[in-house]
Amino acid sequence: MKAAEPFFQSLPPMARLGMPEQDLQSAPGRLAPLMDVRGRRIAVFGATGAATAAAGAVMAILLAAGGFTALDACAFVLFLVLFGWTAFGFVSATAGFCVQWRATRPRRADPQPVILTRTALLMPTYNEDPGRVLAAVQAIREDLVRLEVSELYDIFLLSDTRDEATARNEVVGLLRARARLGPDARLFYRRRPQNTDRKAGNVADWVRRFGAAYEAMIILDADSLMSADTIVRLTAEMEADPKLGLLQTAPTLVGAETLFARLQQFAARTYGGMLAAGQDWWSGAEGNYWGHNAIIRVKAFAACAGLPHLPGRRPFGGHIMSHDFVEAALLRRGGWAVRLNTRLGGSYEEAPPTIVDMARRDRRWCQGNLQHLGVIGAAGLHWISRLHLLRGILSYVTSPLWLLLVGFGATAWLGQIGEAVRVDGNAAVWLFAVTLGLLIAPKLMAGVLAMRERTVSGVRRTLRLWAGMAVEVSLSALVAPVLMLMQSAAVFDVLIGRDSGWNAQQRDAGRLSRGEAWRSHRGHVLIGLAGAVIAWLLDPAIFWWTSPVSLGLFLSAPLSLLLARTDLGHLSRTLGLLVTPEERHVPPVVARAVELRALYDREQASRLEIERVMRAPVPVHQPEVRGYDAFAPRAQAA
Repeated sequence: MKAAEPFFQSLPPMARLGMPEQDLQSAPGRLAPLMDVRGRRIAVFGATGAATAAAGAVMAILLAAGGFTALDACAFVLFLVLFGWTAFGFVSATAGFCVQWRATRPRRADPQPVILTRTALLMPTYNEDPGRVLAAVQAIREDLVRLEVSELYDIFLLSDTRDEATARNEVVGLLRARARLGPDARLFYRRRPQNTDRKAGNVADWVRRFGAAYEAMIILDADSLMSADTIVRLTAEMEADPKLGLLQTAPTLVGAETLFARLQQFAARTYGGMLAAGQDWWSGAEGNYWGHNAIIRVKAFAACAGLPHLPGRRPFGGHIMSHDFVEAALLRRGGWAVRLNTRLGGSYEEAPPTIVDMARRDRRWCQGNLQHLGVIGAAGLHWISRLHLLRGILSYVTSPLWLLLVGFGATAWLGQIGEAVRVDGNAAVWLFAVTLGLLIAPKLMAGVLAMRERTVSGVRRTLRLWAGMAVEVSLSALVAPVLMLMQSAAVFDVLIGRDSGWNAQQRDAGRLSRGEAWRSHRGHVLIGLAGAVIAWLLDPAIFWWTSPVSLGLFLSAPLSLLLARTDLGHLSRTLGLLVTPEERHVPPVVARAVELRALYDREQASRLEIERVMRAPVPVHQPEVRGYDAFAPRAQAA
């Protein structure tokens, strides 16, 4: 790849810091406990194990009715894995429900803490819309100025952009932002000639060149925002705990325009806080990192989180794509606490606008998470860190495992055609109902918590909350089979050696065409149609039992187009459905970023128009022919 020309750099003096590459084969020593959460873990994993054992006993009885075959054994193992995964999610969510139920009602915020250390805000960017990125940067800087703490924070735009036109727009936008912010903007720009190791390499390059000048760094993404109050409180918490290496926030989704993005935004806001509280309850100091909207102690990160390349060829080998989980595990291996703060708001990000965009992002995440198979056995990792890595792997592998389980079940059913029914139908129905209940119950618990908050009060708003949850559950049930097939295809691609590459994410709405929707979903449509026909031919009861899955697949293309529409997203907001508290009361930093984004877009359009006019050929004016001809004879006579 041709090296980019860094035609503009604006950087502070060098402050070099060593960041050695970590050895995954040797352990630095025995880990000392930082928080005592053994009782919580015994409760969570004990309850998960008990529920899985009970369900497994019922399944064993069902499978053994006509003799336990090799096919039955495979189905039994798959069932145990998948039911255990579902049960663990339910138990963790229940823990989060209990934590939030016992929490005190919202009260007046504590006074702004006094902070002393210098922190860098890093915004890595790769072929992103400069207007979006710089609007967020300026909004954050203005908020820090408002709190009178801006002198303690430097903001770095770390560009890995390969497109030269986008890079020029980054520089022009940065200079305009500096002009608005004044001489004390402390806004810096660096563009790497080579984007070695992608985002992880981008951050590591900054640490090695400038990290010694800062106590902590806050990592932002191209669609991230943070309020100044949150930034200050994260800094204060880092200062107060000398063993804290990383503190992750639980970002809130904002800015959704399409119906699909609004579904994600509503679900994350309604259910996400409870799920994050549950994970924090049993994780303790062995938390996880989600790659952005987190504060990290720079010296700890430099000493512990230098990522090696994995052996072998891509997609499993090479640089680690899903670096965040691994960096958290290495920080904990180095003796530092990794925690999740679920009490602090003011941390925001955006959602993919369409199903297709989510699938493209998931394809890269799938490859990165499957790479963790080469890290999960690294020496010296805490067992909870290994669990986080395993959960990341299973978040994608469970989709093809469900397909396998369905296939085994269908094969076993076909093998019994014409024979006497041996399976206890009531037990099978109850087992299915319990599994479905484990999936639905966390959403109901989250709805109860939302009703308890002050943000959801009054009969009308409560009815809208539950109506929104009904819409979200129904549409998510239709989308689930599509996403399952997409994730299964992504896993298959990785397993046969196809590399996903690294493309910029699509973040703006209104880009999905009918042709793209059909190309993305035609296989799903055909699978849904074929499955429905086969089920009807075998037994109408099976057809009706599997109809939700077949319907979601058969309608995947029009459903994808429907969910990608912004007018339906706006209509849902007008009707009060899928509305979040941040839409009723827009946070100031979010509102300012939206305003600045529009300003940047106008300025960019004006600049492009000026450049177009400047490039146009200048007409040369000649004297009129008639006038010249009239003058010529006289000139000759003279």
